Amino acid sequence: MNFRIGLGYDVHPFVVGRKLMLGGVEIPFSKGLKGHSDADVLLHSITDALLGAGGLGDIGSHFPDTDPKFKNADSAILLKEAYALVTDAGYELSNIDATVVAEAPKIMPYVVKIRERISSLLGCETDRVSIKATTNEKMGFVGRSEGIAVHAVALIYKPAVD
Repeated sequence: MNFRIGLGYDVHPFVVGRKLMLGGVEIPFSKGLKGHSDADVLLHSITDALLGAGGLGDIGSHFPDTDPKFKNADSAILLKEAYALVTDAGYELSNIDATVVAEAPKIMPYVVKIRERISSLLGCETDRVSIKATTNEKMGFVGRSEGIAVHAVALIYKPAVD
């Protein structure tokens, strides 16, 4: 089989007046994330990882923040469109592994729901999607609770042809 791995990273600052979306799930919190779309930093990172693994560019090249049609876009739709590009290129998903870096809110109570949502968007089993959380130990912009960062990797493969 032909395996390929992609790395995704995204970061968004907090802003008052928006809902907080992480992994396609609304998380109760006093702030949301600032961005052109719904600013779902977790889905953005996974989207970049998938596109990178497929050698298909990045989220900005497919869904530029300069294009008004992506203003307040649902990042779940962007993820599905990006994954369609990956599958159209003949690849299938092996797994996703992502780490959310935030001082607050605590996301562990929502991890099962987030994993279920992402696996439903990608049409895969839940055990192929791993979501972890950590803090930045009060260091840097994330440590000062100014925003959220996410690191993600995606492993894809082309099935062997008999």
